[in-house]
Amino acid sequence: MSDTKNETLTQGNEPAPQESAIPTVDPRLLVREEGFKGYLTEFQRKVRGGELGSLPVIGGLIIIWIVFGLQNSKFIQPANIGEISFFLAATGMAALGLIFVLILGEIDLSVLSVSGLSAAVFGWLAVIHGINAWLAVLLSVGSGVLIGALQGWFFAKVGVPAFVVTLAGNLGWFGVMLWLLGSGSVGGSITLNDSGFMHDLGQNSYFMGGDIAGGYILAGLAVVAMLASSLLDQKRRRAAGVPFRPTVEIGMRVGVLAVVAFAAAYELNQASGVPTALVLFLAALVICDFVLRRTSYGRKIFAVGGSIEAARRAGISVPAIRISVFAISGGFGALSGLFYAGWSFSAQESAGQGAWLMLAIAAAVIGGTSLFGGRGKAWSALLGMLVIQSITTGLQLLGLQSDVEYMITAVVLLAAVVIDSLSRRTQKASGRG
Repeated sequence: MSDTKNETLTQGNEPAPQESAIPTVDPRLLVREEGFKGYLTEFQRKVRGGELGSLPVIGGLIIIWIVFGLQNSKFIQPANIGEISFFLAATGMAALGLIFVLILGEIDLSVLSVSGLSAAVFGWLAVIHGINAWLAVLLSVGSGVLIGALQGWFFAKVGVPAFVVTLAGNLGWFGVMLWLLGSGSVGGSITLNDSGFMHDLGQNSYFMGGDIAGGYILAGLAVVAMLASSLLDQKRRRAAGVPFRPTVEIGMRVGVLAVVAFAAAYELNQASGVPTALVLFLAALVICDFVLRRTSYGRKIFAVGGSIEAARRAGISVPAIRISVFAISGGFGALSGLFYAGWSFSAQESAGQGAWLMLAIAAAVIGGTSLFGGRGKAWSALLGMLVIQSITTGLQLLGLQSDVEYMITAVVLLAAVVIDSLSRRTQKASGRG
């Protein structure tokens, strides 16, 4: 009896591991092993569970392109696609920063004024005072980061609601911008030179000088990066013994990306090439996506946005996360202002006015970022801006005025929020919310 008992003990008097009575198998692996039927079952489960992801916005984008393409053949021509890709970069930058704030379940209403102020700071330093242009870029973006951090401090440390802080900031920073542009001999606007960083952001700058190889190189890099990232993730999850994406599925995803990327490169090459502003915007998207999905800092942002109390109990410094997120929003707002300045080659008072702040918020929400916090992707900025810019240019080709454009954009925004609300309600009902 004692010999038998001893055999169940490992060397060092440690108990031998017990086999689980019920093997743990992830249901996602089971449906994938069933082939196409399994994927269909998994899709139906996600729809019933409210896990729609980016599917609604991609479906809506396809419908928009089909409708406008049938109404006016110019909509799908390379020149129009090039115009859409160029103009989405500036507002997309602001939307990218707002995504970080929206994941916290908060809002930043000062982005419009911060962007206008950053353009004014750049013009004031580089043109009026002759400071090196690249140093002026760093100082103008730094001013946006500091403004965002200051507003985040009032929100996180003093306890003033973010809505009030950023609304006051929207008014205050707009006043500072007017003061800068109205001082001395400026006369309300500063003309910028088509050179250096401003040239790269302007309408005359294309990746690799518009060389046809430029677009295909970018498309190839995107495909290779996604393939390498997916295979590394598969290897890491396989080694950890957790569910991983099958190689066949990775191949299908990479294949879809390759078709989209090379088709876009072909269309843009038929016009003038890939705008440099779009390349910079996509690079910022990739970096933000990596930060949100692959770093502990990104996970902390989602944790604070999901449940502040749970995040605090987990040892996360909630005030630090909040201040840093608003600083990020301010920095991207400043970059957005520089993009607009590069487009018009001027820093002017109208940069702090208009409806594009609402469009930036709408783009983030339409792209799939939740207004209720805890959910969002960096790529929401691209998807949302593609929808909004497609509607804008499509209606312009049909000869309709901006009033119709705003009404249609409002309907799309409302539909996105309704889908998000229903998705959250469904997830709570199924015990996953």
